[in-house]
Amino acid sequence: MPHRDLALGARSGFAGAMPDMDVNLYLVGFMGTGKTTTGRAVAAQLGFLALDSDHEIERLTGKTVAQIFAEEGEAAFRAMERKFIESGHPDRGAVVACGGGLVVQPGMLRLLQDKGVVICLHATLSTILQRTAQSHTRPLLNVENPEERIQRLFAEREEIYKHAGTVILTDFRPQTEMVLHVLRTYRREARDWERAHGTAPAQGGHARARQSSSGAGEPRRLDPAGA
Repeated sequence: MPHRDLALGARSGFAGAMPDMDVNLYLVGFMGTGKTTTGRAVAAQLGFLALDSDHEIERLTGKTVAQIFAEEGEAAFRAMERKFIESGHPDRGAVVACGGGLVVQPGMLRLLQDKGVVICLHATLSTILQRTAQSHTRPLLNVENPEERIQRLFAEREEIYKHAGTVILTDFRPQTEMVLHVLRTYRREARDWERAHGTAPAQGGHARARQSSSGAGEPRRLDPAGA
């Protein structure tokens, strides 16, 4: 697992960070919405471990996501995603950029919400098409007409993403502004998460699914600053 190469002191040294706030943050959304880049920047501000679910699966299996899809199939990859979320990362102090299809799978949203704060990064279809135009590493786009596939997947998943967590729009926004939006939303919702779950920070170990009484799966608000 990657080391925390960022000073833990950053947790209290940036933008009013709270030293005792270590609830995990899960960034979800469609491909091309900037989850990995934003996640790394937010983790740096909080002094958290930055993880990407796709990259971690590749590291653990020694295969690229494209190879897993080709050799074992999508169902096998989705099982790996679930295993990673259930027990393959720290219980606290992590920012996890989730693969685009992870939260779409049955039961995964509830699992994420039981384990931490979920924020959805969103973009318009035109922006996503522009950002993924030259991508050659996304297995779902290894088709004759990748633009048509993106349009279909976007239509199928958009409503799921919009109900997955507070939505922050990423179109035409500089990275620094995006990071501030995510940090502000995270701090607000991490306090709510702690109150709802009544849990103290875990002493090491890996993630365990928790039972939530906070109404997981209900529609979440659109961050007004990100609209």
